[in-house]
Amino acid sequence: MNDLIGAGGLATSLALIGVAAVVSLWQRLGLERQILWASARALVQLLLVGAALTLLLEPGRSVAWSWLWVVAMVAYAGDVARRRAPEVPRVMPLTIAAFAAAAAITLGVVFGFRVLALEARTLVPIAGMMVGNSMTATVLAARRLVDELRDKRDEVEARLALGQPSRQAATPYVRAALRSALTPQIETTKATGLVFLPGAMTGLILAGVPPVQAVLLQAVVMFLVLASVSSTTVVVTLGLVRRVFTRDHRLLPLPRSPRRGGTATAERSAA
Repeated sequence: MNDLIGAGGLATSLALIGVAAVVSLWQRLGLERQILWASARALVQLLLVGAALTLLLEPGRSVAWSWLWVVAMVAYAGDVARRRAPEVPRVMPLTIAAFAAAAAITLGVVFGFRVLALEARTLVPIAGMMVGNSMTATVLAARRLVDELRDKRDEVEARLALGQPSRQAATPYVRAALRSALTPQIETTKATGLVFLPGAMTGLILAGVPPVQAVLLQAVVMFLVLASVSSTTVVVTLGLVRRVFTRDHRLLPLPRSPRRGGTATAERSAA
């Protein structure tokens, strides 16, 4: 195996994108443009990140720059959550607070107890996996809670009328949102190593790292991701309860998710 992938290897791998596009054309899914755009965007973003990391990982570079990178990732994750869940009230600051709390817990354990050395080459990738894997679950939990409270408003108001405070009245729906967000990550954790080999471990093995060392690092990453998903989702759901109820325990009006143009277009094409 070649140690490095050149332009020719990258160009050859683009044929795999064609496979996905052909499947979309064959089944009339209407996703060809999205597939091509997503692939091109991902490639550009990865190249830009690679160039930035080259500067960040230069010998003698202060780790403070890596912490600034982490702060930028958390801020960007908050903006992504805002765009993905526009129906969730003030979700951006809530998501940023959730990731900050998760970072304090997970990175504090990993680097505070010297599981890994605190260096730019470890801080940025570990924080990236923490934020990236938690973002989807966080948005899912927030949207599911808003949907539950909106669709079951009569039940919630009945609980409030019986004298329950807002936190107690919302508890069943918070639990449903947390289960919905945490279950996929739990199932992924259970299947790791048997059904699939995770990306971190696979990349290390391809890079020539001994398999046992790759497995140990993957275990650390897997536990970090599970902890970060749990932390961010619980902070977001509990924080959201405080935002959707008034101080005198009344449920505020909750909007529905706006219909996405891409979904509408796909449904029209299928019809």
